[in-house]
Amino acid sequence: MLPMGNFILSFHDLAKEFKAERKALGFTQSQVAQNAGLRRETIIQIEAGENVQAYSLLKAISALGKAIEIVDRRIDYDHLKEMFDDS
Repeated sequence: MLPMGNFILSFHDLAKEFKAERKALGFTQSQVAQNAGLRRETIIQIEAGENVQAYSLLKAISALGKAIEIVDRRIDYDHLKEMFDDS
């Protein structure tokens, strides 16, 4: 389960979610590695939360048919006000 409503905020969480997604899709580590053009050891490192090159991580995520989105974690006070406005 993703923390904070679908946001991954640590390498540990990323590793856990990557592995869960791989398994949910029915892929082996070897299949993901082959689809990404990586070694199986790199997939093992990703799933262990170890440091890998960003390029390798992006290739592995793409091999699962997924992408990374950068979002602003800061509170949007205008939007928050609209949510709680009684009028």
